[in-house]
Amino acid sequence: MEEGKPFEISKHQVMKAYRRVKTNHGAGGTDGVDFTEFEKDLKNNLYKIWNRMSSGCYFPAAVRGVEIPKKDGKKGIPTISDRVAQMVVRMNFEPQVEPIFCDDSYGYRPNRSALDAVGAARMRCWKMPWVIELDIKALFDNIDHELMMKAVRKHTDSKWVTLYIERFLKAPIAMPDGTIQERNAGTPQGGVISPVLANLFMHYAFDWWMKRKHPQNPWERYADDAVIHCRTEEEAKTLLNQLNKRMAECRLELHHDKTKIVYCRSDVNSEHYEHESFDFLGYTFRRRIVKSKYGNFFNGFTPAVSKGASQHLRDSIREIRRNHKTASLEELAKQMNPVLRGWMNYFYKYSAGEARNVLNYVNLTLIQCIRYKYKTTGRKHLKSHKLLGRICKEQPNLFYHWQKGLSPSVG
Repeated sequence: MEEGKPFEISKHQVMKAYRRVKTNHGAGGTDGVDFTEFEKDLKNNLYKIWNRMSSGCYFPAAVRGVEIPKKDGKKGIPTISDRVAQMVVRMNFEPQVEPIFCDDSYGYRPNRSALDAVGAARMRCWKMPWVIELDIKALFDNIDHELMMKAVRKHTDSKWVTLYIERFLKAPIAMPDGTIQERNAGTPQGGVISPVLANLFMHYAFDWWMKRKHPQNPWERYADDAVIHCRTEEEAKTLLNQLNKRMAECRLELHHDKTKIVYCRSDVNSEHYEHESFDFLGYTFRRRIVKSKYGNFFNGFTPAVSKGASQHLRDSIREIRRNHKTASLEELAKQMNPVLRGWMNYFYKYSAGEARNVLNYVNLTLIQCIRYKYKTTGRKHLKSHKLLGRICKEQPNLFYHWQKGLSPSVG
């Protein structure tokens, strides 16, 4: 530790934190500085972060607020300097809490993914016929600071780690309309430190509570989305009532429109219930005809891409086409392929046939692009389709979904 510096933070840590932050890219914060601008004076900018943090006088700027209507909350985009400072804290704090987290907590954790959570839910739905679909209302906006800091202090005695976590929690939000909102609760989505803090809070509010009070009910949780498996409807109702009380104790609230008790129907003729399907991490779980590895067909309660996730892909492809009306197919491929690759890698894991049906839209969009580019009429739609087919034969790797066998002739 340098003379006169109360906190032992190395310059190497700050540089390492910057490299990790840069790999995640992202826009600038309230100061308008992006990575290109930041790197014009990188050495000096990182020195300032180190000097202020190790001196105890680093104070984060207001985060740039963005409303997230579907998530019923706000996303906060810190400045690049604040992201680096948060990463320095995270690199020191996360190893202290990661080992205590439960195996069924999947969000923002090393060697665990959303697909792992979907797979675990799929297996358990076959074993237990009832599910509580759980959604916590605006988790990232409502985390209680007092309870949060109590949990933080339980796992670290580092004064500078607790000091800066508290300052990051209290950083105000600068909204698009110019207003500044003070924050007395929550840690907005977008902060580098937010995922580990949210996991720590939910570990005590939900994960560990479930493990102690209801060890017979397995569950999967990814951030504020969770699924709990039950043996009977009565058991599910009793547990849900207790969960409402538990969330209130932790100053949280279940989203009543999105939290429901679901019957995992795989049979055909039994009594019907109000809810017989649920969405979890982009997949819809419901009864479907399933083909076994031996070629036999049977009814199974399984996941497949949800309507919302399907529509999101269509919207993304439509937006790319709208913004590149005169682009060549090669230019469109450059824009579309990252979207297609990510979507297919995620939604081809379960019920790939339904995902393929959604991807037919991409080929139809490309046909429309050809018609627009060459000014063909509606009567020449077939001609456009054949032209796209020829291009596919000549360049079968041009679009990512073509590489996976979804050529125009198939679509």
